[in-house]
Amino acid sequence: MHIIVNGAGGRMGQEVCRLLAEQGHTLAAGVDHSGGEGLYKALRDYTGPADVVIDFSHHEGVGELMDYCISRALPLVAATTGYTPEEFARLEEGAKQIPVFQSYNMSIGVALLARLVSQAAAIFQGCDVEIVETHHNRKADAPSGTALLLADAVKSQRPEVDYVFGRSGQHKRQPNEIGIHALRMGNVVGEHEVIFATDNQTITLKHQAHDRALFAEGALAAAHFVAGQPAGLYHMDHLLGL
Repeated sequence: MHIIVNGAGGRMGQEVCRLLAEQGHTLAAGVDHSGGEGLYKALRDYTGPADVVIDFSHHEGVGELMDYCISRALPLVAATTGYTPEEFARLEEGAKQIPVFQSYNMSIGVALLARLVSQAAAIFQGCDVEIVETHHNRKADAPSGTALLLADAVKSQRPEVDYVFGRSGQHKRQPNEIGIHALRMGNVVGEHEVIFATDNQTITLKHQAHDRALFAEGALAAAHFVAGQPAGLYHMDHLLGL
């Protein structure tokens, strides 16, 4: 496949570029707003052949990204985090015209974790649920998109729950809360822990990312998948057949 990597100058973009070459794909174009050797500064600057776009740039650029992909009828793997509701709505609208694969975490292991979290929430309906995520000290958005994905997995079974981001002050924990806590330190690639607690037992489900390569692998698997799909919005469950 000929793949455009948007955000190619960043850590994840560089990892995708490295891995796609190893897998025998062609880097159609590397795009990064900051420029750099061999990189285009804007998507519109590249008009050559391409089969799919993988985006690891910044959520604020979603308008330009969708306009480009729609104008060229290119499938999109949207791997960026931090979308506002309005920005995510732009993705959804664009998915009516082109295939869009969106995930806040491209790890297949995290997709499995989300499925296990949903199952645990269905079984332990009355338990307390807390989510703790840890990332490197350069990550801008908090909580992580993956933490919200996991919270949504609980909410799919318990629609009455409310999200509480951190805690302070003088008040008791409410039964319908999901506590979501973000830690930022060192060079941690990514850790997500979901804790289910009753008065008598605790169940902890946890995923640790040891290397950013796992996200690049997932993004390329998503690119293979979405390139053969009709217009629509796709997620990890579609890729895994869950």
